Amino acid sequence: MKNKADHARGWFLKADSDLSAARQILSGEGPYDTACFHAQQAVEKLLKGMLAFHEQAIARTHDLEELAQLCKTLDPSLTDALERFNLANLSDYAVVLRYDDEF
Repeated sequence: MKNKADHARGWFLKADSDLSAARQILSGEGPYDTACFHAQQAVEKLLKGMLAFHEQAIARTHDLEELAQLCKTLDPSLTDALERFNLANLSDYAVVLRYDDEF
């Protein structure tokens, strides 16, 4: 079984991959909605990586606000940084964007 650092590192590497994909898409002609999806996925995986590092259960959710709240309870110093972003809107790019043609 992986130790907590290796488990977290796996999440962080996947987050980096999503961020790289978003940047590559943004440097071209799109599709920009897909870049937003990858940005959401990167944030989700970073938050889940933090939970993994602290050996917390990782919720099966794409709700970034829910994940951020869990992370803030582990490290209250993250509160200001996490509250600067509109995580609720970004969360929509995980599922709604892919399945709602009016999004």
